[in-house]
Amino acid sequence: MILGKWELPPYAMLAPMAGVSDRALRELAMRFGAVACVGEMVSCKGLVQGSRKSAELMEIGPLEMPCAIQLFGDEPEPMARAAVLAQQYSPAWLDINMGCPAPKIAGNRSGSALMLEPDRAESIIRTVKEASSIPVTVKFRKGWDDSHINAVEFAQMAEAAGADAVTVHGRTRQQMYAPPVDWEIIRQVKNAVSIPVIGNGDVVSPETAKALYETTGCDLIMIGRGALGAPWLFRQVRQYLQTGAYEPTPPLEKRMGLMVEQMTLAVQYKGERVASHEARKHCGWYISGVRGAAQLRRRAGELQTLDDIKRLAEDVVKAAAE
Repeated sequence: MILGKWELPPYAMLAPMAGVSDRALRELAMRFGAVACVGEMVSCKGLVQGSRKSAELMEIGPLEMPCAIQLFGDEPEPMARAAVLAQQYSPAWLDINMGCPAPKIAGNRSGSALMLEPDRAESIIRTVKEASSIPVTVKFRKGWDDSHINAVEFAQMAEAAGADAVTVHGRTRQQMYAPPVDWEIIRQVKNAVSIPVIGNGDVVSPETAKALYETTGCDLIMIGRGALGAPWLFRQVRQYLQTGAYEPTPPLEKRMGLMVEQMTLAVQYKGERVASHEARKHCGWYISGVRGAAQLRRRAGELQTLDDIKRLAEDVVKAAAE
């Protein structure tokens, strides 16, 4: 799959996840073999109004490339202005969010709500494309609900409007992230357009990654929640698709070391107060399934400092050895 100057081999990339896909996680994902990543979604309104938070979300380092910036909004002109500003941060490409199911996004006619207004979505895509000197992709869902399944038509519209690739999540907005996921709709989109199609939804193992490729014929897969607390999944997927075998999940001590490393990077980029608060969910994912996980997750929910995180990691390893 080619996007601009970037050649993306058919393994796996990291999905954009609000409040999750930050620089620290992106760096770890790329080190473990992700072929690309997309950052947390950025509000076009916040960006054009000079929001410091929006600017911080767009910061990209060399260890994350190729990395895309994802924009969301509900009107063509502000989205185009945001696209111009976003390019100053040198992303590999721009991604337009037309799939977010969160009420505060969809409730404001952005994200997945745009699937109910394809004409307005088309205007946004066309305008952003005209304002961009780098590739533009669009991420969307199967549809709004079971009565409005229009991913195929939406993909064809996006292609006609100038999108260089599309990402399809195989659930409706109504489903949010609840099962089942529909990979068949991704196959239908792949058969309906000539631009690259990225498949997304319920890839949680090397085996499911291979199954998504085989079921849909998509050009690339995107992993989101399956990589939370498990950045090594990207390396396992790459190994499995190359050889049919893959390294086992790292031992607990190594996993805890990666947890501390990710949170240390987050502290470096965001400061200890913000990073430690966000570490509560990341650490919860890392320790899921280990001995005494329920009690340890409660501790994770009270993290205040990087030292707290380090002590938690040590105690997880000790508890498992007892």
